[in-house]
Amino acid sequence: MASTSHVRPATIPNQRRCFVTIGATASFRSLISVCLQPSFVQALDKHGFTELRIQYGKGGQELFDDLSKGLNQAALGTWVEISGFDINVNGLTSELRAVKASQDVSEGLVISHAGSGTILDAMRLDVPLIVVPNPELLDNHQIELAEVFSDQGYLVYGELRNLPKALDDSKLLRRKQKEQINVNTGRPVVPVEPRSIMEYEMGFSLE
Repeated sequence: MASTSHVRPATIPNQRRCFVTIGATASFRSLISVCLQPSFVQALDKHGFTELRIQYGKGGQELFDDLSKGLNQAALGTWVEISGFDINVNGLTSELRAVKASQDVSEGLVISHAGSGTILDAMRLDVPLIVVPNPELLDNHQIELAEVFSDQGYLVYGELRNLPKALDDSKLLRRKQKEQINVNTGRPVVPVEPRSIMEYEMGFSLE
């Protein structure tokens, strides 16, 4: 079931989407809460985003509705369209693709929990990614995973306490990535192969 609020005026050109996902298995209420704070919505507007799309997971709709209704866009001086949904049984590929640049869409951004599946999907689609480990999980390997791939220059390690800074860091990282173009494909060089994530998760080499 989806929820939507704050329709963007049709006069604003070029859509640019920030897609936030908490995954399908564990609750991550703190990430939803941070992304629906006025300071974060204002930071998105500053970076030229026109849409904030949140996959809030099972049981997250009440929180999403309460926080999104409390955002007075006129008072914030922004026009970021906010929408959300719980779970897509067909997966998140279409949502991830929606942040890719096209004729009428500027390249957007994915903000995610540090799930290996989402990292793999974002890597395959070559979309900018900020990973925020879920501190509520026990035996939290998400922090290690985020640190490894942040250090290797593939993604930005975002912190709940300062998510607007992660937007700045992601912009700088994307610029750096685009400076490293593969002469054969014309696409940015991705510094980490998908198999590397699988090996890290499984604890052994796929060779």
